Amino acid sequence: MRLPSRHAFYLVTLLGLTSVQSTVLAQGGEGVSTTAWKAGHFAVDTAGLLGRSDIVLGEPNARPGEAMPMGNGRLGIALWAAEGFTAQLNRADTLPHRDSPGQLVIPGLAALTSAKDFSGRFDLYNGSFVEHGGGISLIAYVQVSTDTFVVDVTGADPSVTQTATLRLWEPRKPNATAANRVGMLEQTWVDHYGPGATGETFGALAAITATGRDVSVAVSSPRSVTVTFKPAEDGHFRVMVASPHYNGLKSQLAGIDSALANADPQEHIAWWHAFWHRAGLIKLTSGDGSGEYLENLRNLYLYAAAAESGGRFPGSQAGIADLFSAVQDLHHWDPAAFWHWNLRMQVAANIDAGVSELNAPYFRLYRENLANIKDWTRTHMAGRPGICVPETMRFNGPGVEYEPEWNPSKLAVIGLSCDAGSRPYYNARTLSTASEVSLWIWRQYLATGDRAFLASNYPVMAASAQFLLVYETRGADGKMHTHPSNAHEQEWDTIDPTTDLSARTALFPVVAQAAKLLHTDSQLVQQLEAELKQIPSLPQAEKASATGKQTVIAESYDPAAVAHNEENIGLEPVWPYNLIGDNSPMLALAKSTYATRPYPVHQDWSFDPVQAARLGLSDEVQLTLIALTERYQKYINGFANWGGPEGEFYVEQEGVVALALAEALVQDYDGLIRIAPATPSRWDFEGSVWVRDRTRVDVQVRAGVPTTVAIEAGATSTLRIRNPWPSEPVQVTDGQGRAVLKSADSILELPVRKGEAYLLVRSNAAGAPLQFAPITGTPAQQLKRLGPVQLGK
Repeated sequence: MRLPSRHAFYLVTLLGLTSVQSTVLAQGGEGVSTTAWKAGHFAVDTAGLLGRSDIVLGEPNARPGEAMPMGNGRLGIALWAAEGFTAQLNRADTLPHRDSPGQLVIPGLAALTSAKDFSGRFDLYNGSFVEHGGGISLIAYVQVSTDTFVVDVTGADPSVTQTATLRLWEPRKPNATAANRVGMLEQTWVDHYGPGATGETFGALAAITATGRDVSVAVSSPRSVTVTFKPAEDGHFRVMVASPHYNGLKSQLAGIDSALANADPQEHIAWWHAFWHRAGLIKLTSGDGSGEYLENLRNLYLYAAAAESGGRFPGSQAGIADLFSAVQDLHHWDPAAFWHWNLRMQVAANIDAGVSELNAPYFRLYRENLANIKDWTRTHMAGRPGICVPETMRFNGPGVEYEPEWNPSKLAVIGLSCDAGSRPYYNARTLSTASEVSLWIWRQYLATGDRAFLASNYPVMAASAQFLLVYETRGADGKMHTHPSNAHEQEWDTIDPTTDLSARTALFPVVAQAAKLLHTDSQLVQQLEAELKQIPSLPQAEKASATGKQTVIAESYDPAAVAHNEENIGLEPVWPYNLIGDNSPMLALAKSTYATRPYPVHQDWSFDPVQAARLGLSDEVQLTLIALTERYQKYINGFANWGGPEGEFYVEQEGVVALALAEALVQDYDGLIRIAPATPSRWDFEGSVWVRDRTRVDVQVRAGVPTTVAIEAGATSTLRIRNPWPSEPVQVTDGQGRAVLKSADSILELPVRKGEAYLLVRSNAAGAPLQFAPITGTPAQQLKRLGPVQLGK
């Protein structure tokens, strides 16, 4: 921990309750810290804080690559200013191609978007997009209950006829209809897309209407319907487009009229307010604005996660923010397949932010496909029982990867995942994915304490362990080995890849724990506990560095293996497998592995910042977050570009940012709560991170030193907390100011009761009372820049 050059500590009295609280002078003596802790509560002005992260437009976002994202978890929208106003509708359940339900175009809004006084704002707190210009104002939002997109306009010229067109494009062949002032595009198709096809019927539906005067609707082409109307006399009109789940059932059409009639703006606002008030937000303050920029990206990630995570399937399938696509039906990767590597940071970030319910589609994907994955494993992995979860898995379980040159009209099977008979390939024999899915099940359970969730998902965990047990073979050294097996995509058909060794070492104990909690599988528990002793140690190698040769964790036990990707497999034991932390005897080895990693800040999903946080490398957290953002975050909406068409957005880089900032502030991966383990000294942190048992940790950090540390207990237990101020006495008081614990131990054993709050105080603090100030902010007024990239326009 880097201490400031000058520091002092103060007493604070809150609402007449005397408790000791520490603070430091800001670096350079610029000012005294305040505390947001008051009367047992961590005070956050959620609206003010989120306003800092609004995206501000000083000119129209005219291109698809400048589209703003909106959504309600099921229906996603990308909206931009082409042709006056354009919005593309997207859903995750229009499989296998994720075909769009259509685009909405309102040409008359060019009077707004082309006005000299144009301004726009993507309002995170209210989940709305707002524009002003030429005396016209617009607010757009997505209704929560009805999957309806609403565009509400005031100030329009009441004498000017307006049109709103809902359109598709070739080769789409919708059924276009118009009746009773409602225009509709509906289309169904059968999933017959090559091997693994379900034969299931899918479809897309969009219905449009408007309010105003003289409303009429007509089929304007075989692929479009148009509503024509005049605004009301006061200049107000509203366009609504409903796009619910649809697979051709007539009963699904029955609710269209009521959906189109539901334009209550308070519904979506209340939904977003409730989300933001339960999410763990983090405020960053820095001298150069870099901290604020990354805070903005984290909040944009949380918005996107909530806006894409309410349906049957995860909204993102290859690190792409599919629900916010602005490029019609184009997809860079097979839209029917999920790439686990590109979901992992999103799952973890949601848990740390206290919004683990957003992971429900992820867990459903594997739980509901358990029987299909078992069948795939039995058929493609030489009859073995259990599950080898395909790293690239079709939505219905098969490990089929289609990449038809990114042209939906062509069909090409490029590779198979979890397939013993496949040629060596990127994920042909990646065996660790099932373990990681299972470990996220366990971590979600630890975070929520939800025994029913664990029970319903435990079969995935047990089947994952069962497969690995039968895949192992005993070597001459008496250890159990995996071969042939991929080190993910980096090395193919190696011996004991680090991913497998980490997966088995992490998985076997937690499956045994889960089985014991659920009073099941006693024989499996015995086998797992015995097999733990038979797992080889991690492979090591010598690697040249600027300071000479260093011993590092290798990718596998095959030194001749060829690298096929740009992954730092030697750091997988650090994260996500949680085997090496900052108190591990292997810490020095892991730090050497990090320092000599072959691909620093490569790929938009690079886990460098997260792994740096786990190793306590605070400066590296800052450097890699900035470098990663400057290299990949190319879009003004905060999304990254990994080489697809302009307007196909990647969410995974935002997910890494969201996760790394939380991990820098608070960690709880092994039952020990670490406060500010890797906060860069140039960034001040204020915020909350959720740990196990629905417990929230509230922290303020100045120049790398914690000034406020509070615990809001989600369960009655004894928490293990690393002393935030090493070797100094800590006093803990409850919400009523009563002393609970006083200790100078390096590890504090703190008994807590569910629903109670606790303040950790540096007992030798001295000085004037620390002033109370809630964590807040002022709304963004202009675009933000970080090196070559920007947010807003």
